[in-house]
Amino acid sequence: MKKIPLRRKKLAKDQSPSRITNETVAEHREKVLAGGRKFKYPHQYVRHKLVFNAIIIGLVTVLLAVLFGWWQLYKVQTTSDFFYRVTSVIPVPVASVDGENVRYSDYLLRYRSQELWLQKSGQIGLSQEGDKQQLDFFKRKVLNGLEADMYAQKLARDLNITASTEEVQEVIDQSRDTATGQISQDVYDASTQDTLGYSPVEYRRIIRQSLLRQKVAYAVDTEAQDIKQQVESYLAVSKNAQRGFEAAVKQFKQKGVQLDYGASGSVSKNNRDGGLSRIAVSLKKGETSKPVESTTGDGYYFVQTISQSDTKVNYQYIRIPLSVFEKKFAALTTHEYIDIANISDNQ
Repeated sequence: MKKIPLRRKKLAKDQSPSRITNETVAEHREKVLAGGRKFKYPHQYVRHKLVFNAIIIGLVTVLLAVLFGWWQLYKVQTTSDFFYRVTSVIPVPVASVDGENVRYSDYLLRYRSQELWLQKSGQIGLSQEGDKQQLDFFKRKVLNGLEADMYAQKLARDLNITASTEEVQEVIDQSRDTATGQISQDVYDASTQDTLGYSPVEYRRIIRQSLLRQKVAYAVDTEAQDIKQQVESYLAVSKNAQRGFEAAVKQFKQKGVQLDYGASGSVSKNNRDGGLSRIAVSLKKGETSKPVESTTGDGYYFVQTISQSDTKVNYQYIRIPLSVFEKKFAALTTHEYIDIANISDNQ
């Protein structure tokens, strides 16, 4: 019986005060905090582990996505719409020329257009092996053209040459002209989308690149500019003009200067010939034009009108070909990141 009070005294000693007073508030606060720590630290540890695992999983996912994209673009050479959209956002290169990258999206844009045109015209789909050779031909053609355009783009920056929005629209307006009149812009854009797969924005970008290349080709070719002046001076003499264009071509050939002579025959006044028909229409019969730059970018032309009617025109011409840009481009080292057979391999 004597041990019972001692037990009660020990239990009473272990109990905390039931009331919170100024003297016991610190003890109660520490007790509450101590009870919460056992829940805080395990969860904090788990949260850090979850964040770490999420980062690892994210990095692995990105790495796998990059490897898959590289394999699809540079090994499989996919031309899917999905990867065209991806490369339009992420400017990955398909090649580089003189330090200028050729964007994969530009390559896919032009190649997919060629592929669409071949399918619509029924030129592919008969023989799998034959289709592959034909598509390889167009892949090489597209890539070569883009490499030249990118080199021209670099030279254009150095020479401060630009192609304005108005110039791009002028090219489109000329293409809208038909024998029955000018078609509307909406109809033209819809036709371009249907036959070539180009949206209006994409088509204008391609025209701008083409214009820059033409302007650069004319600007760097001082040899053609010198020959142009010689031919202009020669034709300015009336007796030389009376002898005709063919005589002029022979005369310059004897001097070691190569000129091209040609005649159009009877063609429509809005014929797609680099703007030569438009020049011929503006001249009188037998009159010779000043040297003009062809909109196809293949050289300087002298045009002489032979005859014309209400809808037709007949003319002859002398062409001074451009060569310097092509020589400069051919001398460059290009780096291509996809394997495409050369055009000659398909011939």
